[in-house]
Amino acid sequence: MGARRYLTAKVVQALFTLAFVLVFNFFLFRILPGNPAQILARQRRLPVEAVRELERDFGLKDPLPQQFVNYAGDTLRGNFGISFKFRRPVGEVIQGRIWPTVLLVGVATIGSTVIGLLIGIYGAWRRGSGFDMGSLGFSLVTYAMPEFWLGMILLILFASTSGLELFPLGNIRTPGGAASGIAHLLDVGMHLFLPALTLILALLGEYALIMRSSLLDVMGDDYIVTARAKGLREAQVLRRHAVPNALLPTVTLVALNLGFVVSGAITVETVFSWPGLGLLTVEALQAPDYPLLQGLFLLFSVAVIVANLIADLIYGYLDPRVRVA
Repeated sequence: MGARRYLTAKVVQALFTLAFVLVFNFFLFRILPGNPAQILARQRRLPVEAVRELERDFGLKDPLPQQFVNYAGDTLRGNFGISFKFRRPVGEVIQGRIWPTVLLVGVATIGSTVIGLLIGIYGAWRRGSGFDMGSLGFSLVTYAMPEFWLGMILLILFASTSGLELFPLGNIRTPGGAASGIAHLLDVGMHLFLPALTLILALLGEYALIMRSSLLDVMGDDYIVTARAKGLREAQVLRRHAVPNALLPTVTLVALNLGFVVSGAITVETVFSWPGLGLLTVEALQAPDYPLLQGLFLLFSVAVIVANLIADLIYGYLDPRVRVA
């Protein structure tokens, strides 16, 4: 399969998946008990006449096919409706929460990727050593550790009155603090440290384990033996031949995990009161705010689909054998 054909096939698959998500998103929030108008009327204790008027405003009296056509058209135009809780357009509410999540999970992804890969590389190259055994145990523990539990432990140790009180308890900045400049950056950094550390510790084990396993598989291949037979130093064999080929599965994993940057870590953001998309999802569930939940679900799905497409394209570029399969 040529490069252009491979690219076209992957893009078409992504578009079909997106179309399925669009249909699923439409029906998911219409099979739940009650409709948005009834829920909104219950929350505000509106009379029956007001409920009927709201149903007309939401288009709930239209036939289901017409509702889907309206929904698909509004979605393609970026119109996700009005949030019940915030009483603002859903797009505006989501837009205000994206960047805190991108900052948090982006920093955590970069940190966990770099640290995890280094641990996996050194552990595989020194297989059976004390570092390898210790790092393997550490990676398994952090990989299996619940993120919310780890976050609460870090809060107790480093932020509560019973601990060291080195960092703030939550939020993204101190109320009444500096709004710009170096002081603002330092304030955000102090608030960011504990939630980012929680995600780094939770994610690095996955990268370390996969990199270690991939490098161990590569080290037994013929071209590694040939490189050593040519007289290359072990460091050169590792850097030039072993690591680049062992990175292939890890590159795909990183690309896939980047899809979750948009959705954010719901549990971590809730524990640290971090005002991102994860905390917004919890608030929408508690309301319940169906238009906001529908917009968030669609955004999360699109992020994962796009990340999956990027991972397929990167892997196909790095390993041409994939395009032939």
